[in-house]
Amino acid sequence: MKQRGRHRRRKRGQALRAFLAGTALALTAAATMISASQATVAANPGTLKALDSAAETDQLRLKESQVPQGSLDRLSAAMGRPVGVSAVLDSADRSLRDAIECTPGERRALPVAPAATAAYCWDAADTRSWRAGAVTTSGDADDDGRWGAHRVILSAWSRTGTEANGGGLARVAFVDADDLGRLTYSWVLLAVPVDGGRDYRGLLSQVSGMVWYQNKLLVTASGDDGDALYVYDMNRVQRATVDSDAVGRVRGGWSAHGAQWVLPAVGSYRLASETGATRPDYLSLDRSTSPDSLVASEWVSGDGDTDARVWRYDFSADPGRSGLLATGTDGYARVAEAYATEASGSGPVLSYDSQWYLGRAAETAGDHGTLWRQNTSTPAKATRCGTDETRSCWSAESESLSYWEQTGDVWSQSGRVLFALPLASIDRSLG
Repeated sequence: MKQRGRHRRRKRGQALRAFLAGTALALTAAATMISASQATVAANPGTLKALDSAAETDQLRLKESQVPQGSLDRLSAAMGRPVGVSAVLDSADRSLRDAIECTPGERRALPVAPAATAAYCWDAADTRSWRAGAVTTSGDADDDGRWGAHRVILSAWSRTGTEANGGGLARVAFVDADDLGRLTYSWVLLAVPVDGGRDYRGLLSQVSGMVWYQNKLLVTASGDDGDALYVYDMNRVQRATVDSDAVGRVRGGWSAHGAQWVLPAVGSYRLASETGATRPDYLSLDRSTSPDSLVASEWVSGDGDTDARVWRYDFSADPGRSGLLATGTDGYARVAEAYATEASGSGPVLSYDSQWYLGRAAETAGDHGTLWRQNTSTPAKATRCGTDETRSCWSAESESLSYWEQTGDVWSQSGRVLFALPLASIDRSLG
């Protein structure tokens, strides 16, 4: 029976890869017929320019602060003993659809070239009024690619609308990826302890950047939560006991706006100053550096002449500070490396083996985006397609780039589509 099960999964995987290859061919054919009025690859942004002066890098410093242990203990005493990732995965009650079951409109969010080798779609009813954000995986969390016995994908979403109906809330899908033929997940609301741990509020931010490293989850914060990054402990997940639209302590227990679980922040990294300080907008992990590093970028409008910046922070090597950034005696995390890029308008960032990859969303509905690769010595290259190879080929609105080093795959999502493709195929498409 086990052999037949493996055979069925292998045939399903082969069918899915063939289907995705066909989808890529169809998208390529469509790109070949793109009219001249649609988006071409933007002007080449050239090479990265190193930022070496203190005046340039001090604006990127982050001040670490931690939620008092007493507040966390008070919250867990009231809500019940915290659990870890495995308990959340065991409660998974929702499933993603694989690419064959996605609608043609959903599949149009995939890159034209290189082609995705795995793709899944979120349920429209489950994500209505929510906007897809960053992705990170257990490939970031641990060097064996697993968290305990599990392969896990985390997908962030932010609630649209007004604060009165939950607008601005942030939640994360904990996806069980042990069987890539059947992804299941459960929702976890991101929260911030208040009133000394007697209650919590929702994190009000679009999560455009998120990295899971060791036992910590670092997420970008913007809007009402103006801190640069919030820090979460993956072993401190709390169970919500009341199913309602409210957030926090309610009559009869604790509510998380419909999610089964709550993850309260354990710390944050704040901007060094109010003047000239730069907030990280997008994040990823680089395991090719020593020590491992947190990669960040800022979003700068492509309409002007201002360069964007990309940079990295080292993670701490102190066993007592697992998952936290390296800081000095003053509590500041300082930049290990920083560059300016003319690829303004870019968003998602990835760095590996001294190569930097920057995704840029389509400027007009119906177009595809651009994926640049830059370094300090050679002109940038971009994915492109069409008969004259001048058309943009990347996903229209990819929100994240997360490299799973153990499998060689880059994970991202665009709209309601979660997808993966080998980093090697990206490099081949860049020439």
